[in-house]
Amino acid sequence: MASPFAVWKKLTELVKMSNFWLIIGSSFFRIMAGFLLGLVCGIILAVISARWKAVYKILQLPMSIIKATPVASFVILALVWISGKRLSTFISFIMVLPMVWSAVYTGIACVDTKLLETAKTFRLSKLHTVEAVYLPAIMPHLLSVSRVALGFAWKSGIAGEVIAIPKNTIGSQLHNAKVYLNTDELFAWTAVIVILSVIIEKLFNILMKRALGRWSSENG
Repeated sequence: MASPFAVWKKLTELVKMSNFWLIIGSSFFRIMAGFLLGLVCGIILAVISARWKAVYKILQLPMSIIKATPVASFVILALVWISGKRLSTFISFIMVLPMVWSAVYTGIACVDTKLLETAKTFRLSKLHTVEAVYLPAIMPHLLSVSRVALGFAWKSGIAGEVIAIPKNTIGSQLHNAKVYLNTDELFAWTAVIVILSVIIEKLFNILMKRALGRWSSENG
């Protein structure tokens, strides 16, 4: 086991590496691409599922299976069809999709029917009905699940990289450190993952608060 001092020393060495930020950026953009794709697709599928119950019944089983399946199983299966470079994006996407789908669908299902009737009475357009009725019901569910999904996407994406070992990624660095028994480097990269996870979550919360504040001010 490496001492805390040895880990700190190795961490400072990693930061000074010429390709350190390339490795960080490579993992970050691939995993965030999967997260955003899962977020968008989850919202779209949830809206379609709420509109047509048959779609919900069709998607319910596969979404439940995805939730219950371990990340490692998806990684191994996906490697048959997907290259290592794209694997972390796919894994992040497939892990986020059912979480967002379920949360947004629940938010839509919780919409007060009396508010919908009121909107019809005042002859609000579909756009205004969405802004005034649906969004206030959906947003708490979406924000809550997005925070959880973001952390889950980050961890599952890194796990995918550890197995697929794409070049210049955090996961490949973890794998190499394990293979060569460099415990100080292993813990140093783990610290990098934790630090980045905290930073990403903080930035996400700030962006969401600003977006909500702007939306609230615009909708009065």
